[in-house]
Amino acid sequence: MPTPSLITADGVALAARRWLTDTTPRGAVVLVHGFSAHRDHPEVVATAEALHQRELDVVTYDARGHGGSGGHSTLGDLEAHDVAAAVELAASRADQVVLVGASMGAIAALRYASTDPSLAGVVAVSCPARWRLPRSAAGLASALLTRTIPGRLLADRLMRVRIAPRWTNPLPPVELVSLLASPLVVVHGEADRFISSTDAHELSAAARQPCRLELVAGMGHAFGPQATPTIVGAVEWILSESD
Repeated sequence: MPTPSLITADGVALAARRWLTDTTPRGAVVLVHGFSAHRDHPEVVATAEALHQRELDVVTYDARGHGGSGGHSTLGDLEAHDVAAAVELAASRADQVVLVGASMGAIAALRYASTDPSLAGVVAVSCPARWRLPRSAAGLASALLTRTIPGRLLADRLMRVRIAPRWTNPLPPVELVSLLASPLVVVHGEADRFISSTDAHELSAAARQPCRLELVAGMGHAFGPQATPTIVGAVEWILSESD
C-alpha cells in the first residue's frame, strides 16, 4: 500500500510504502533497507509480507539518496532522521514499534534507537560493529565506491544511489548498542562474506539491555529467504519482552 512521502526533520522527502492490518495491529515494524536496496526490493517486500502476516503493520521507505527519495546517502548516519520519520508514521496506529534494519539500515536503526527509549526493540541484521572494511575484493570495491569521486559517480549511474561526498565518522554501532533502552536481537549470516560473524558477537556482548544473538546457517548478507524466519521470530520475541 503506497503512502505519501515522509518528510524528515532535516527536510528530506522519502518515498514510502506500508502494509496495514485490517484491524488494530499487534504492533508495527519499520524495515530499514541496506545500501543500494529500496522499498520495492524483492527481499525487502518478502520480509515485510512475512511480518504483515503476523498481524503487524509494516513501514518501508527508500533511504535518503536511494530510489525515489531525495538527499544523499551518508551510509547510516543522517539516515537516523529517515528512521525517525518512519517511526512517527508507524506509531500513528500502533503502541509498540520494532525497528528491523539490515547492514547500512541496521546502523541507521541503532543510531535512532539510541535516542528513543520508547521503542519496543531493535533487530540488527548483518550489522558491522566498527568502521573497518574487510580485507577482500568486496571490501576494496566498497571503499572505492563510497569514498572516491569516480566511485560515487558510478553508484549514481548504475545503482541510483547518491552518496554524500564527506564521511562523517559517527559513533560505531558497538558504541550505539550500549546506549539502547530496549531489547536487541543481532541476526547474522554464517555465510556472510562481507561482514564477519565476529562483529555480531561483539555487538551482542556490548548490549546492556536484553539481547539475543542469532547466527543463521546458509544466510549471506542482509535480507533474504534464509534470514526471514529468524527475523520474524526476533520481532515476536521483542514484542513478548514488551508485554
